[in-house]
Amino acid sequence: MEISEKNGFVELTTEDDFDLEKIFECGQCFRWNRQEDESYIGVAMGRAARISKRGNTVYISGTMEDYENVWREYFDLDRDYRSLRRQVAVDGYMKSASDFGAGIRLLNQDRWETLCSFIISQCNNIPRIKGIVERLSALYGREISFEGKTYYSFPGADVIAPLTVEDLAPIRSGYRAGYIIEAARAVDSGKISLEELSGQSLKQAKAALMALPGIGEKVANCVILFSLRIPSAFPIDVWMKKAISQHYPHGFDPGVFGENAGLAQQYMFYFQRSGGANNP
Repeated sequence: MEISEKNGFVELTTEDDFDLEKIFECGQCFRWNRQEDESYIGVAMGRAARISKRGNTVYISGTMEDYENVWREYFDLDRDYRSLRRQVAVDGYMKSASDFGAGIRLLNQDRWETLCSFIISQCNNIPRIKGIVERLSALYGREISFEGKTYYSFPGADVIAPLTVEDLAPIRSGYRAGYIIEAARAVDSGKISLEELSGQSLKQAKAALMALPGIGEKVANCVILFSLRIPSAFPIDVWMKKAISQHYPHGFDPGVFGENAGLAQQYMFYFQRSGGANNP
């Protein structure tokens, strides 16, 4: 990978998997939006950025310091995804799914934001999730000026913890408001340490998260996979249930993928939801 800084952007020239649409549209994040020129603008880790790709070169707004401090880990750029794709291609179906999903990378997101966002995701669709997250950020986040526009950071657990359900009424999150506040209070008080969970086993992390009100196994697995850096988590939603029933009717064990189970899940999810599984 070649890396350089030019004209306000860090340029990454890479042959490794890096497809912006697949990364940002596969259900793992909610604050990146496609622009008319096919670039994406979003807010992550407390800063706004524009990211685009031409050929094998990815352009990330900011400095080399921004890249080293934020984007290198955020985009999981120290892992070889081409090699990982080969490792999860354990049968014909997974070869097709991983080939179809080539370009997906697992984002290492802010832990509290991911927890809160996936609480919001319960029984919800992506446009509505994104709307609730944006309203919450605009109401209680910090203003960020970027390219002449105002964006907002995601509010910390310490900001949300003192609030009431009535305070969250403007974000229109429905019954989820109480769960958001309870999670914020648990994180802010130290009752649960998301940083410590990232160093625990999948079983331990899942149990701790599911002890919070309103968090089931699917949400817990999403939080673990997309922010706690435990790559063996395997979230199962309606799309995954369809994929498993169609392609593994005689039984399925995600353990076959080992530590790459979470990435295999993303390939299966994207393959199923995008219709690729029905168009071999």
